[in-house]
Amino acid sequence: MLAVDGDELRRQVEWADVVIAQGEVFALNPWLAETDVVIVADVYDPLHLEVLESAKDETPEGRSFLTKYCVDMLTTQLRRADFVMCASEKQRDFWLGHLGAIERINPAVYDADHSLRTLIDVVPFGVSDDVPSQTRHGIRGAVDGIGPDDKIILWGGGVYNWFDPLTLIRAVRQLSQSHPEVKLYFLGMTYPNAAVQDSKMAAQALSLSEELGLTDTHVFFNMGWTDYDDRINYLLDADVGVSTHFSHVETALSFRTRILDYLWAGLPIVATDGDGFAPLIRDNSLGEVVAAEDVDALAAALERTLFNSDTEKLRANVRAFGERYQWDVALEPLIRFCVDPKRAADHPTSGVDPLEVGRVQHIEMLEAKILELDRQLGTVRDRLGAVRDKLVSTRDELDSVRESTSWRLSAPVRIVGRLRSRVRRGR
Repeated sequence: MLAVDGDELRRQVEWADVVIAQGEVFALNPWLAETDVVIVADVYDPLHLEVLESAKDETPEGRSFLTKYCVDMLTTQLRRADFVMCASEKQRDFWLGHLGAIERINPAVYDADHSLRTLIDVVPFGVSDDVPSQTRHGIRGAVDGIGPDDKIILWGGGVYNWFDPLTLIRAVRQLSQSHPEVKLYFLGMTYPNAAVQDSKMAAQALSLSEELGLTDTHVFFNMGWTDYDDRINYLLDADVGVSTHFSHVETALSFRTRILDYLWAGLPIVATDGDGFAPLIRDNSLGEVVAAEDVDALAAALERTLFNSDTEKLRANVRAFGERYQWDVALEPLIRFCVDPKRAADHPTSGVDPLEVGRVQHIEMLEAKILELDRQLGTVRDRLGAVRDKLVSTRDELDSVRESTSWRLSAPVRIVGRLRSRVRRGR
C-alpha cells in the first residue's frame, strides 16, 4: 500500500501497464485522461444516486452542485475507461445506459465484442478466501449489558441517510417484550473520515433508542469505528446480520458490502426487500426478506431466524453461498482483462485527446451523411435537368407546328373533333 501525491502518482502511472481508478481520481488529476495507459474505471458506487440521499442536509444549491459534480465525475471516467467494472448485472444495465448516452456504445466497440463484456463487466466487491477466525470477543461478554447467551442482531456498518435503523429499533423493542435476551448492536455510528459530517439518520437512531428506553439494555451503539481487520470478531459474535433501508433508487442499485461480510462469516441475514441482495437472500435460503418500514414483518422475521431450530445448517448454507464472492472468483473478469490489457476499440493510441474521440466520430459520421445526401441530390438535379431540357424542346416543336399553314387550315377539323368528344361524354 502506497499513499502518493500528484507528482508521485505521475511516476507510478508512467511505469504501470494498467491503472484502476474510482471516485475523484480523474477530477483531482485530469491529466490521467490524456495518458496512453490502459485505464479501468470502478463504478461500484453510483455516487450521483447516493448523494441524492447523503446530501439531503445540504442547501438546495449545495445539493444540486454535488449531484452535478458526481455526474460529471462519473461521465469523465466512463468516457476515458478502457474497461469498466461494476457490482451486479442490474448495475451493468444501468451503466450501459450511461455509456450509450455518451456514445461509448458505438460500431467500433460493438464490432470488437457484441456482448460488450470487454467494455463493462461485473466485478463485485469480494470476501476473503481465508476461513474466518475469531481472536477475541468483540460483543458477547465484552459489551456491558450483553451476556454470553444473548441473541445478538448485528448492524454491520455505518448508519447513513439511505438506511432505515428506525424500523429495526422498533422491531427489536417489540421482539424484546417476549424475548428479553434479544440485543441489537450497531457496529459503527460515525464516518471513518472526520471531515465528513455525521448523518442525520444516525442522530435519529440514537434519539429513538433513548426515547423507547432501549439504549444499553437492548440496543447498543459503537460510537467509534471498528478496525477493518478486527470486524470478524464482531461478526462471529452475532446470531443474525441485518440491513434495513428505505425504498428509493439508491437502494435499487446498491450492493451492500456489509452483507458480503455476513456471507463470509456465515451469518444468517434479515434484510429489507428492493436491493440487489434481496433476491439472492430469498432464492438461496440465506435468511429472510421483508417489505420496507414494516415493523411487524421485521420483528417476525428476526424471531424466526434467531430461534431457528437448525441454525447451524442455515449458517453452513450462507457460508457455502459466500464462496461465490471470494476474491479469486469475484475478480476473474478483471484478472482476465489485466492479463492482456488493451485500449478500448474506440480509443486511439496516439496523442489525440480521448475525450474528444466521440465528438470526432460523430462529426465524421455527419460528414459522410452529408456527402451521401449531396450525391443523391446531384442525381435528382441531373434528372430534373434532363426533364427540363425535354420540356423546352417539346415546347419549341409545338410552337413551330402552331405557326405552320397546315395547323391553321386544320383548325375546323379539330373543333368538330372536340365537339364530338363532348357529345360522347354527355351520353
